[in-house]
Amino acid sequence: MPAGAFRLLAAARALALATHPGPAVAVTAVATLLAISAGLPAGRAALLCVAVLAGQASIGWSNDWLDADRDRAVARPDKPVVQGAVTPARLRRAALLAAGAAVVLSLLLGLVPGLLLLLLVASGWAYNAGLKRTVWSGAGYVVGFGALPAGVVAAAPGDAAAPWWLITAGAALGAAAHLANVAPDLEDDLATGVRGLPHRLGARMSAVAGALLLAAASLVLVLGPAGDPTASGWIALALAAPAAAVAALSGTPRFRRLAFPAVMLLTVLDVVLLVAGGAALT
Repeated sequence: MPAGAFRLLAAARALALATHPGPAVAVTAVATLLAISAGLPAGRAALLCVAVLAGQASIGWSNDWLDADRDRAVARPDKPVVQGAVTPARLRRAALLAAGAAVVLSLLLGLVPGLLLLLLVASGWAYNAGLKRTVWSGAGYVVGFGALPAGVVAAAPGDAAAPWWLITAGAALGAAAHLANVAPDLEDDLATGVRGLPHRLGARMSAVAGALLLAAASLVLVLGPAGDPTASGWIALALAAPAAAVAALSGTPRFRRLAFPAVMLLTVLDVVLLVAGGAALT
């Protein structure tokens, strides 16, 4: 392979890793599944998928750009900017371009759904820009993940609004994701001056709170829709138990890095089962 092509491939790989691909793909998958369940036409659902993905990429890139000095200070081996594979300046350009694309694509869905979807993007940027250092660090996750399903349903045909239980479950899952996401980096964060809500609560209390929020979100998703719970709903509750157990164990160093993937996986599975169960979102 020519040297120039190899460098381009390496740069593209570094940028892809800096999007935080796990959560970016999980959030995009959840939004797309909800769009299908809400009855969006295929083209409109595809537009929503790309809009959400652009927003998530911008959040990931802005995180690694704004945290570049902090990540270098604690020698984070998982960060491309620490490895020298990408520069903060390139991350800044990519983040701003992706944010601009997210704005345009989201507003093409309409003013109300566009603004709701962009609330998730704005919440992520606010967290990266400094909210993470305050006692209100979880607010971005709660607001953003609550706004996501509201935006998806608002993009559906008609004038439907998302049901209360869907927004509530989204907000609870967002709060649980925040607690689980911070768990592996508590010590590094404290060493670089970050003292958000999980840092103030401590590892064990954050883990317990995250497990309770995860269980509560699953209960709301199963019991909130009208009618008796479906078979897929009971399966969702059964899956919530081990995920909540992992989240509860994130207060111990051995299990800290498992909690966030468990929350993301459960969120996607919950939505898959929600769609399979035929719950009315509009």
